[in-house]
Amino acid sequence: MNKKLALGIDVGGTNSVFGLADEDGNLYFEESIETISCKVPEELVEKIYLRMKEIGQLKNIVGIGIGAPNGNFFSGTIEFAPNLKWKGIIPLARLFEYRFKRKAILTNDANAAAIGEMIYGAAKDLSDFVTITLGTGLGSGVVVSRTLVYGHDGFAGEYGHIRVVNNGRSCGCGRNGCLETYASATGVVRSIKELDSEHKATSKIMALEDPHAYDVFRFSENGDLFCREIIEFTAKTLGEALADFACFSSPKAYILFGGIAQSGQQFADKVKIYMEDALLNIYKDKIEVRISTLHDKNAAVLGASSLVWNQLN
Repeated sequence: MNKKLALGIDVGGTNSVFGLADEDGNLYFEESIETISCKVPEELVEKIYLRMKEIGQLKNIVGIGIGAPNGNFFSGTIEFAPNLKWKGIIPLARLFEYRFKRKAILTNDANAAAIGEMIYGAAKDLSDFVTITLGTGLGSGVVVSRTLVYGHDGFAGEYGHIRVVNNGRSCGCGRNGCLETYASATGVVRSIKELDSEHKATSKIMALEDPHAYDVFRFSENGDLFCREIIEFTAKTLGEALADFACFSSPKAYILFGGIAQSGQQFADKVKIYMEDALLNIYKDKIEVRISTLHDKNAAVLGASSLVWNQLN
């Protein structure tokens, strides 16, 4: 294949997904690497480079787009990301540029997902929306009049670190009570240990040595009462938080993206109910809660790759 392609990369706390996409949003290749297996960021860069070389696509790559937690669009750096093992300020865009000899553009992973949804997914018909990524942590991409909100320093939209519980759960950012400690895959797992319930002792989830968020949803579907309580608690915490966030940008919709969102429309409906109960009257019955229409992490990969086309055009 001889075609101009963008390399889109979604750096996650557990896994990093990367793929090749054309300007129309067609994905020609997608793969993942365990981020946690890369002791330093240079290892991730090298693994992706060698994979592109192996499949013979280096010559077709016209640029690199990267979505990463705490990614700064202006500087091309990841800065103090609590869910990454790499600490401090990481010049990831520069590392990719040095190895690939191509322009690399980096932004927050949730911002990349928002771009992907706006161009290719559930937000194609929207001008004002917020993407909420529910992965290892919780991220958000805020779009107003089809323009991403970056703020003066590139860090606008860190909804995962707005505190929702006074003196609540400890967060990797160093504070307590952040939303992502309750409404994320990690937060769901923490709820297994930290929520009190009369149904806890008889729950199947307690028998698992290393439970995951998807186990909670799976057992809930099979009637596990404690797991159902965890899901209700998660939906309530997220829904009430989204009600407060509506006061900032008055979005037409929240787009839920990531593993928890992919559990189905039922969870989104629960979030919507709790959000409506907590909304200021002027926002009631005006805000939708949608699920990403792009499979798994493709929204972030496509969003990251679209950074390249925006730069070239």
